[in-house]
Amino acid sequence: MNPGSPSLLSALRSRLRPIVLTALIALVIVCVARLGLMWWLAPRVSATQGWSTILLSGVRVDLATLGLLFGLPAVFAVLLPHAGSAGRVVSGLLRTWLTAALLLLLQLELATPPFMDEYGVRPNRMFLEYLIYPKEVARTLLLGHTLAVVGSLVIMAAVAWWAWRWIGQMLRASENRISILWRVPCAVLLLLLSVYAVRSTVTGHRPLNPAMVAFSSDPTINQLPMNSTFALLHAAREWINEEDGAQIYGSMPWQEIVQEVRASTGLPAQAFKDPQYPSLAVRPPVYTGKPRNVVIILEESLGAQFVGSLGGLPLTPNIDALGREGWAFQRLYATGTRSVRGIEAVVAGFTPTPAQAVVKLPKSQTNFYSLARTFARHGYDTTFYYGGEGHFDNMRGFFLGNGFKRIVEQKDFRNPDFVGSWGVSDEDLMRRADAEFRGLHQRGTPFFGLVFSSSNHDPFEYPDGRIALYEQPKQTRNNAAKYADHAIGEFFKLAKQSPYWKDTVFLIVADHDSRVFGKDLVPIRNFHIPGVILGEGIAPRQDARIISQIDLPVTLLSLAGIGDPTPMLGQDLNQPNALRPGRAMMQYDRNLALMQGDDVVILTPGKPASAYKWNDARGQLVPATATPELARRALAIALWGSASYDKQLYQNGAR
Repeated sequence: MNPGSPSLLSALRSRLRPIVLTALIALVIVCVARLGLMWWLAPRVSATQGWSTILLSGVRVDLATLGLLFGLPAVFAVLLPHAGSAGRVVSGLLRTWLTAALLLLLQLELATPPFMDEYGVRPNRMFLEYLIYPKEVARTLLLGHTLAVVGSLVIMAAVAWWAWRWIGQMLRASENRISILWRVPCAVLLLLLSVYAVRSTVTGHRPLNPAMVAFSSDPTINQLPMNSTFALLHAAREWINEEDGAQIYGSMPWQEIVQEVRASTGLPAQAFKDPQYPSLAVRPPVYTGKPRNVVIILEESLGAQFVGSLGGLPLTPNIDALGREGWAFQRLYATGTRSVRGIEAVVAGFTPTPAQAVVKLPKSQTNFYSLARTFARHGYDTTFYYGGEGHFDNMRGFFLGNGFKRIVEQKDFRNPDFVGSWGVSDEDLMRRADAEFRGLHQRGTPFFGLVFSSSNHDPFEYPDGRIALYEQPKQTRNNAAKYADHAIGEFFKLAKQSPYWKDTVFLIVADHDSRVFGKDLVPIRNFHIPGVILGEGIAPRQDARIISQIDLPVTLLSLAGIGDPTPMLGQDLNQPNALRPGRAMMQYDRNLALMQGDDVVILTPGKPASAYKWNDARGQLVPATATPELARRALAIALWGSASYDKQLYQNGAR
């Protein structure tokens, strides 16, 4: 059979027709979805002059995705037999694969608008991480997004029924009359074309990736050239490979990294005691009396936008009042957008990285520093209090492996007043924590307690009759934030009347803001969170310095009266000269921002550092000339987290 003869071409067309037509339908789905997102975000697309760039780059990404999903089926369709029992098995596998691929593309595009509305990006590693917890996710979707879920299920069921029948009919009608002599050459040609489509380059060192199609300073608009299947598969690849900072942002000599991160602490050289652990340093505590108890109340998704005293909505009268009584931070910034990122910063003082938070990484499950390790050394009870299931986000494993002696979680609550999708209510949680603290104090046991709320989480379930609703209907983000504040107020009513009050330092702080997205590479305004330290002897003050979550654990140890060496990079805010003019670091997807005063440097994958001035009044980043010193400090901090984790250097020297 001549390779150019009509019979060979006809046989190829017949065999590849189901795959090509399915791929074309898939292409229509992702293109229509992209056009819909562009229409939705039209003002921002116009602001970046990105219409043609998005469309052209989108075709490139879509062809790569089609090559990935349909290239191998095409190769096997040509190479493998079509007739007989073996042919029926091959056809069955092709039918299943093509139907599943089509449904995957469709489902991810249907899920993209609500996910992007919440996080400002297409489905990414965060999307994958949530899939590990089907019970919580299912209840959240069914109770908070019922119509969208039902609509998606109907659409998916209809498409699945149609695609299965249609693809099956085409496969039954197809023939593989290709000579055995030509099957291998044709299969090799198809494989080469598929590889080219997936890589989207012949000479490039790396295959097509999100950085290659990023073109603006608006991270959401940079997502539009991709389709959600490509974005999610890339996230899965990163998750498996766990690229470190050097692979993403560039390299720096190790000694320079150490010098920069040590300098960022504001400590003198003699504070660093152990060359084996480069960040391990001694900080003399400001309080020198009998060591105090410490309680951290970590609030779920409570950004400054919900806090009246920080210019947000009038939803937090209790936090506002407590801020006037204690030490309130006016410009405190979260390190990330997930609870585990807030935990690693507030509990371990660890800097953010482009990888998963260390709460979930394998090398940090034991012998990794946390505040609980230091407190446990001094005979403290160290307990994590949570209204949900402690295994979520691997919190139980990380905490028990790194200094926490006990976990109080949903199963430990007897007859709670209210149980929602994410566990017992914040009031149930706070009452249990207060009862535990009273018991520990009565027994003469010092304690470190981490109390993690969950009521302010989609689908926003909380008890009736507790608050005057801010808006209708009841289950909204704003009403849930107001209820979370109510629970804090109820806790402090109990705490102030308790005997442990006079011996305890309290920190109220958010893990992160909700709905973190914006036009900037890092939406700094959405990293602004509340923070208040209070207790007996804590003087009222309003602190206007720019600070990071990583400064809080260092400050708490100082207030507790404990001066053990720790590997944390934060600064003790009790020192009057600390953090002038102030600095904060923020990880947004794969971008890292370092803000020092009003100067901001942002690191993005595969690109030079970009510099800005932060206009806090307008909430805008204004392009500026890069400061080499700040860019070097940003890169060192970005690389330190990955390197110290990988080399297992983030310890207090005790095994």
